[in-house]
Amino acid sequence: MPYGAYEVGANRGFVCVGDCFDTPRFAVDTIGDWWFFEGRKRYRDAHRLLILADAGGSNSYRSRVWKAQLQELSDIAVLAITVCHYPPGCSKWNPIEHRLFSHISMNWAGVPLRTFDTMMKYIEGTETCTGLRVKALLKRGGNELGERVSNEEMHALRSRPCKISDVQ
Repeated sequence: MPYGAYEVGANRGFVCVGDCFDTPRFAVDTIGDWWFFEGRKRYRDAHRLLILADAGGSNSYRSRVWKAQLQELSDIAVLAITVCHYPPGCSKWNPIEHRLFSHISMNWAGVPLRTFDTMMKYIEGTETCTGLRVKALLKRGGNELGERVSNEEMHALRSRPCKISDVQ
């Protein structure tokens, strides 16, 4: 199961492939892995992180686990994290779809993806004439379905909705 991060300005992709379920924890772990392996080197002075995400799936705007895991990442990375969710049905406008995953799909088109090694090879071998480069990371286990966040834990989060004018 692949989950990725795409840096619009740098034209770089980072994809985690896992043998686990598509969970909010896996999604946030991927963002955290990108930050600690790539992002903080490229953006040394960063204090904020903007995430563009689909409205559903593992990064759903309703997911309590997604929100709690983002808070944990924010605390560990010392980053203020802002998430902008695309409205339902509009994920096709997310740059990660047409600038990263479409090229990965074209690169491995027709190839039987029977092993993680094959997947990793084709993900990392994805390049474009505009300079796209992709790193991949294989993650095994650790993400189970059914994780819950209590009302008390939700109230303790330092998250709040913001107006689009607040996002800079």
